[in-house]
Amino acid sequence: MHALKTRIDRVLGMLIAAVFAVLVACVVWQVVSRYVLGTPSTVTDEMARFLFMWVGLVGAAYTLGQRRHLAIDVLPLMLSGRNAQLLAALVMLLIAGFAAVVMVYGGLQLVDKTLATGQLSPALRIPMGYVYGAIPFSGAMIVFYCGFFLVGLARGETPDTPAGDTPGGPLD
Repeated sequence: MHALKTRIDRVLGMLIAAVFAVLVACVVWQVVSRYVLGTPSTVTDEMARFLFMWVGLVGAAYTLGQRRHLAIDVLPLMLSGRNAQLLAALVMLLIAGFAAVVMVYGGLQLVDKTLATGQLSPALRIPMGYVYGAIPFSGAMIVFYCGFFLVGLARGETPDTPAGDTPGGPLD
C-alpha cells in the first residue's frame, strides 16, 4: 500500500509541476502580449484560469496526501491515544464522505452533463467537461488518501505524524 501511495504521490507531484509550469508560461505571455505587444492574448487568459483550477484542486489532494493541509488542531492537541485516533478517523471519514459524494459523484454528473450538452470554452474551443474533470479526479485522489490514512489508523499509526516522517525530524 505504501508503494502505491508513493507512486501516486510522484505522479501527482509531476502533474502539478507540469501544469504549474504551463500556467506560469501562460501568465508571462499574457503580460508580455498585453503590455509589450499591445494585443492581449485571449487564449492564454482562458487557459490560465483553467490550469489554475486544476493546480488548486489537484494540489489540495496532494497536500492532503502529504498531511500538510491546513487544519484547526485545537481539539486533536487536547486528545491523546485512542481518543486522538478516533477523532482522526472521524475527520478522515468526513473528508472522504464529502469528496466521494460532492466531488466524485457530483463532479462526474457535472462532467457528464457538460459533455452531453457539447459546451465549449469560448477561446480555446475545448469541451468544458474536460476542464471540470479536475473535480472528480481530485475527489478520487482525496478518497484514496483518506482510505490510506484510515488503514494506517486501524494499524495503530499515530494520526499526527505524516507517513514516512519521524517525530523530531526536519519538519518538526
